[in-house]
Amino acid sequence: MLCTSQWLQDNRDDPRLRIFDCSVEMQPQPVGKSVLISGRPDWQKAHIPGARYLSMGDDLSAPEGSVPYGLPPAATVQRLMRAEGVNEDSIIVLYGRGYPVPVMRCWWVLLASGARDVRLLDGGLEAWVEAGLPLTDQDEGAPEPGDFVARPRPDLRVDAGAVAAAMQDPATVLVNALSAEQFAGTGGAHYGRPGRIPGSVSVPFRDLLEPGTTRLRPAEALHTIFDAAGVLNSPRIINYCGGGIAASGTSFALHLIGRRDAALYDGSLIDWASDPARPMESEGS
Repeated sequence: MLCTSQWLQDNRDDPRLRIFDCSVEMQPQPVGKSVLISGRPDWQKAHIPGARYLSMGDDLSAPEGSVPYGLPPAATVQRLMRAEGVNEDSIIVLYGRGYPVPVMRCWWVLLASGARDVRLLDGGLEAWVEAGLPLTDQDEGAPEPGDFVARPRPDLRVDAGAVAAAMQDPATVLVNALSAEQFAGTGGAHYGRPGRIPGSVSVPFRDLLEPGTTRLRPAEALHTIFDAAGVLNSPRIINYCGGGIAASGTSFALHLIGRRDAALYDGSLIDWASDPARPMESEGS
């Protein structure tokens, strides 16, 4: 699921390899979904040789609806991947610059759509540059169409009904990927109503990163963090956040340490809090 910069450099000539720059700047809003700023202009200036550009918001999200930046239809993903030259046996490597959760969201969309081998460049573009590896501004143009077939994985995505049922199920843990203050409902952006889904545990995605970097902590450290929060003993794990982006990061980390059954509540609190009948809790409530 992770590849090093040196591995990517050594395997750039593999005909199965498809590289995508998924850089997006997230601008959180006081209430509601974040605004996404495309990284395409930066890709045009400098990218890893052979990399195409894919935007989480523009390319790998459903049309605007009740779930912002939601999982697009399988047919949409299949059409896009074929146009980008992705085949059934392709090794897809994603990278970005800066905060990595938009890239992890792209990983989750492709995984939930049936892609067989999707990896992230460990440390992102920063790691590639630090290694002194080449960049280019050349656009090689559209590749030959691929034969990718989308095979949706409904086990990786849940809706509000499944979350409501999980609240009463001791075998399921709800993992909140937002900051500690957002989890508590005492500060930070919120998504219609502050706080959390009752019964949730807090595992802020940013705590999973090496301090001061965009790189995930080692697998052993990730395991310790999730275990301390009481996540790993649960037969079923559902991740959520504000809109399904940060929770793609906790999902990636869980899959990385072996919990490949971990699911994601697409829409997350933006969807949940939109119905006043659905309960929320916060500190002091």
